[in-house]
Amino acid sequence: MDFIFMLTRDDRTVTDCLDVLDTVRDLGVAHLGFKDVGVEPATLDRLHRQIKDMGATSYLEVVSTTRDEALTSVRRAIDLGVDRLMGGTWIDETQALLAGTSVEYLPFVGEPLGHPTRLSGRPDRIADDCRRAEAAGCAGVDLLAYRATEADPLDLVRAARAATTGRLVVAGSITTAARIRAVAAAGADAFTIGSAAFDGSLRPHAGTLAAQLGAAVEAVASLPTNAPAPSPGRLGDGQSPAPHTLVP
Repeated sequence: MDFIFMLTRDDRTVTDCLDVLDTVRDLGVAHLGFKDVGVEPATLDRLHRQIKDMGATSYLEVVSTTRDEALTSVRRAIDLGVDRLMGGTWIDETQALLAGTSVEYLPFVGEPLGHPTRLSGRPDRIADDCRRAEAAGCAGVDLLAYRATEADPLDLVRAARAATTGRLVVAGSITTAARIRAVAAAGADAFTIGSAAFDGSLRPHAGTLAAQLGAAVEAVASLPTNAPAPSPGRLGDGQSPAPHTLVP
């Protein structure tokens, strides 16, 4: 499973993102992302160039709450040349803009609300949105499972995994190694961490960002490597998510 470090806090790129990037260069984090809010465009340009110079996969996550703003973010992602665009819900319009580019798109599923973003939607809604994204040719989906307002996070992950063969990224509020293990067991392909690293949540008694990210890297390294791959199915055909234990 891939660990995506977002250079963001409260859904905004941190203002010292370039300095932060310098501090994590040698940690072996191969997936790095940001939002297009929080810093000036020129800073984003420099940030993205440096991410690619590191040989990492780059991500921009759209958190704009209106159609026009979201599509402006898509155009920004195209101009930057990011590898993967996440977020937003205007799938058809976004795919039209991305046509002819190499940018892979992973839209939000469910209904994102506000900023910082929360998630409305029960498992059946999440599954329907996953199928719609896959039918539209998206590379996967962006699931704000631990920001859910109506359902258990792991129910949503399992519903998404059963409904899509695409890449499933669980984004937001991954604050413990237990949550990393839980989303991996539920079938996620990747997860993002941003605020939790800056807040010190991953390793509460450690004082450096490197120590926080190290906790995530270690959690991924400790995941079983011989577990069978999830078998994508289709909710709504007599299936339901497997029972689970809620992770605190």
